[in-house]
Amino acid sequence: MIGLSAGEPDFDTPAVIAEAGIQAIRDGHTHYTANPGYPELREEIARKLSRDNGIEVDPNQILCSNGAKQSVAQAVLALVRDGDEVLIPAPYWVSYPEMVRLAGGTPTAIPTTHETGYLLSPGQLEASITDRTRLLILCSPSNPTGGVYTPEMLEGLVEVLRRHPQIYVISDEIYEYIVYDTAHRSLASFEGMAHRTVTVNGFSKAYAMTGWRLGYLAADTEIVKAAAKIQSQLTSAPSSITQMAGIAALRLDPGVVRDMVVAFRRRRDMMVERLNAIEGIVCPVPEGAFYLFPDVGYWLGAETSDGTVIRDTQDLCMYILHEHNVALVPGQAFGGPSGLRVSYAASESDLMTAADRLDAAFAGLTLKSA
Repeated sequence: MIGLSAGEPDFDTPAVIAEAGIQAIRDGHTHYTANPGYPELREEIARKLSRDNGIEVDPNQILCSNGAKQSVAQAVLALVRDGDEVLIPAPYWVSYPEMVRLAGGTPTAIPTTHETGYLLSPGQLEASITDRTRLLILCSPSNPTGGVYTPEMLEGLVEVLRRHPQIYVISDEIYEYIVYDTAHRSLASFEGMAHRTVTVNGFSKAYAMTGWRLGYLAADTEIVKAAAKIQSQLTSAPSSITQMAGIAALRLDPGVVRDMVVAFRRRRDMMVERLNAIEGIVCPVPEGAFYLFPDVGYWLGAETSDGTVIRDTQDLCMYILHEHNVALVPGQAFGGPSGLRVSYAASESDLMTAADRLDAAFAGLTLKSA
């Protein structure tokens, strides 16, 4: 079985970072830290945000957590009140709507399509805002589509948000460094957005540190204080050892990340070509992350050789898994009912074998109208 469902790099954590974690144990960094994280780590994050993102924050405006996922959840819990509406472009990461429901809010999905690269337009945003809208959750580069909002696209969204100052934004930028032919720009760097944007990031994707569990959020002081209160009752600070490794990661030569991105680009191009060669599949070329989100709506309603009807993408994924030994994730889990999430964080040989199997899988389907 070839798994193209995992949301993590297939690379090992760079040796320098791993050694920093080992050295932290040897040096006795094995005790509780302050709830927001080591001051030295927050200072490094503040420098990184200034250097790479044009966001000026004090280290006290940074809260380190057990992964970017926890940071998003705590920001939602801090900002959303009972009955508030939260706008979420779809396809979206599976946890966003559930986090909103946990906070007592109402998630409102804004559908996007493959024709636009699954990116939200200013017109769509404006049309979705009501007097109950409290928050917009934006993920760029996107999980699950790989879509990236260019600076020009973000400026269009910001123009809308400026007309609605009551709306906060959670900007999930965990895939920030995995971009190809475009530039990443942080939403908080736009004029007037710093005080109402929660910037979420972490170490999992760029530094292949998924299992280390280290993320952070940067925001207005009052938001950080509220999120820190929540964290103090849930988990307290992230691992002291991981925090020391995080300091090493932020001081690492960025060439290590660039090498990984070069490999991802090559794999992306390979898989986009193979998927678009399959009848009925439309796969946009994503500009970031390591996912493809091909539209397979053409095949919904088709039948397998034993007469089983493929009613939805869940059925399609189960058919591909059981009959052709490739694991994918159904798009309906992400609010994209005609898509599949394909992770190309796998070796090139595995990707080529998986592509051959996908060719056979779709060739084995029969359209009912045929």
